Amino acid sequence: MNAAVDALGAVPSLLAVAIAALVSGVITWTSRPLLQRYAMARPNARSSHRIPTPQGAGIAVISATLLVASAWAVWANVAIPPALIAATVLIALVGFADDIMSLPVLVRLVLQAAAVGAVVFTAPETARIAPALPLALERGLILLAGVWFVNLVNFMDGLDLMTVAEVVPVTAALLLLGLLGDLSWPAALIAATLCGAMLGFAPFNKPIAKVFLGDVGSLPIGLLLGWCLLELAWRGQPAAALLLPAYYLVDTTITLFRRIARREQFWSAHRSHFYQRATDHGFTVSRVIGEVLVLNLVLAGLAIVTARAGSVTITLIALLAGAIAVGFVLRRFSRPQAS
Repeated sequence: MNAAVDALGAVPSLLAVAIAALVSGVITWTSRPLLQRYAMARPNARSSHRIPTPQGAGIAVISATLLVASAWAVWANVAIPPALIAATVLIALVGFADDIMSLPVLVRLVLQAAAVGAVVFTAPETARIAPALPLALERGLILLAGVWFVNLVNFMDGLDLMTVAEVVPVTAALLLLGLLGDLSWPAALIAATLCGAMLGFAPFNKPIAKVFLGDVGSLPIGLLLGWCLLELAWRGQPAAALLLPAYYLVDTTITLFRRIARREQFWSAHRSHFYQRATDHGFTVSRVIGEVLVLNLVLAGLAIVTARAGSVTITLIALLAGAIAVGFVLRRFSRPQAS
């Protein structure tokens, strides 16, 4: 047990982050010529970019995450669920196919549901969020939430560095919670290496981006991040699991219901998200990303406070503070900038 603890401490964690960053950066750099040849994202009316840009660097991010996490898990004698690895590979392949040739919506959803379901329904029966609910009902609701989460990460990957500004603070907070004993070690391993992989990708995605993640990256990132947050909720920290991705959850959910109310084809590409409207209202890409990053750091701090405090009152205050912070940023994004 002491050896396992030593292998999972702060220093090994930071080393894993650095190795994942290096692996991700090297694969991104070496794969760019191939992506430029076969996987170009060309601008259209709904795009935020103005020049053809290669997509598919998610291959580097996911490869680095899984390779470093798996090697670390073997060294530390920690078991990462095989279903999670298989589901991540499956959903990455779905994303890759969609990057190359657009798949029908129903096909995408069925394959995504299969990947999420493989993770959810192979979890131990003791893993519960709401024990009062029948297990089958709870797992069914988690399946629906998981498919939505996978897609919302994809929906929000529409600006240079947007996914980096979301994933890095969330995974860093998850790693810290793992070190503090509030998150399972398999989830902490995945969070640490995903954090590093995103940092390695970041220099290639900063404005103006040289390469995009593509669906091959955003979909499996959504699956891995969603599983980490689910593990956090299963460990008795549902408030922290809601606070960490709160900006993504609120932006995408409000946008979805608005589009449904307007009877739009809500499954099709669009420019209705708050962060997209912000660029139309005069915000620079760098400013949008900066405000999202600061917001996510605030949410991460609130999530850690709720997990460590163990107080219902503090949890409610943190949830209220998180809601106010998200509302403040969304309100700013929805209003034109003063000239």
